[in-house]
Amino acid sequence: MIGAVLKIALRALARNKGRSALTMLGIIIGVASVIAMVSLGQGAQKQVQQQIESMGTNMLIISAGSQRTGGVRSGAGTSTTLTPEDLDAILRDAPAVTALSPSVNVPVTLVFGNGNWSTRGEGVAPTYPSIRNWTVASGEFFTETDVRTAARVAVIGQTVASQLFGGGEPLGQTIRLRNLPFRVVGVLGAKGQSQFGQDQDDTVFIPYTTAMKKLLSTQYVPTAYASAASTQATFEAESQINDILRQRHSIRDGQENDFTVRNLTDLANSAEQTTRIMTMLLGSIAGVSLLVGGIGIMNIMLVSVTERTREIGIRMAVGAKSKHVRTQFLLESLVLGLAGGLIGIATGVGLSALTSSVFGWPATISPTAVFSSAVFSMAIGVFFGYYPARKAAALDPIEALRFE
Repeated sequence: MIGAVLKIALRALARNKGRSALTMLGIIIGVASVIAMVSLGQGAQKQVQQQIESMGTNMLIISAGSQRTGGVRSGAGTSTTLTPEDLDAILRDAPAVTALSPSVNVPVTLVFGNGNWSTRGEGVAPTYPSIRNWTVASGEFFTETDVRTAARVAVIGQTVASQLFGGGEPLGQTIRLRNLPFRVVGVLGAKGQSQFGQDQDDTVFIPYTTAMKKLLSTQYVPTAYASAASTQATFEAESQINDILRQRHSIRDGQENDFTVRNLTDLANSAEQTTRIMTMLLGSIAGVSLLVGGIGIMNIMLVSVTERTREIGIRMAVGAKSKHVRTQFLLESLVLGLAGGLIGIATGVGLSALTSSVFGWPATISPTAVFSSAVFSMAIGVFFGYYPARKAAALDPIEALRFE
């Protein structure tokens, strides 16, 4: 019986192809908008997550306090309150901390042959690549022995390698850094831009002891990077670091810390929550179009009931029951919703791919959004088609036959 009623419903829709297409247009636009907006929103969320992950795994940033000169505070990392011994104590006494590396920034100009390149030098420990999720493309990172001996060795980024050596082989070459010779022992893998637009590959790494003793003549560390055992352990690690440094710096209760510990897990959670809310907002706005499309289906089906009153009367007069008429109109609205939903899904996927290709925006097609849109478009067809179907089924056959 359902098959016969479905054929009648399809024939009825086919008789008014233009009107059926215009009725589906609202559903098509609504579904396409939902797919496109959710895809772009989830793409942006994924990009933010990748940028945060590129900064490091379960990472915390420890900075020395700010220096006050003439009543003016110079900012975090400018005071002489953090020492290598402090970092050794953290690594020894904080069980939640699995790796730690000092970071001593040294703006430098590198010289090789007749070429030179100004870049950001950074003195770090051998654990730095694992903390920052950084790979070594060729050669190797320097070792603990290099740190203990304050060796003049360097690991360069991809940008520095291309600017100084072009297509040549950097490994084993000697570059000059502040008039001191350094041997290139490794080239880092490409990392790209940071979330702040900084070229992370435009850098050179040297042992932090070399930077402190031979370039800066300092005994203090402005910044350090620590890695916790897991994302959940970052909060425990943060607490342990605070306790250790407060004890070592003899900071009493109620006194302000002379250091700062930043937990990137908080930043990641905040960014993820923000992008998730934006995705939901974009999807909700686009979802309004689906409701408008559903109202369009109801309007057209009501018009169809009025136009086909005599047809309904004839069918009921020859034996069709109210449930048959109701099923026919429900199937018509269901077909309109489903067809519009499927076309809308294809349009939304294509629009997402086009937007991503033309503007370079990330787009991630969500299977959940696709499935939900298909189900929702059918549900809209049934929901908004029920009242016209019920109205058609309630017609009196005799009154329907008299209708002009």
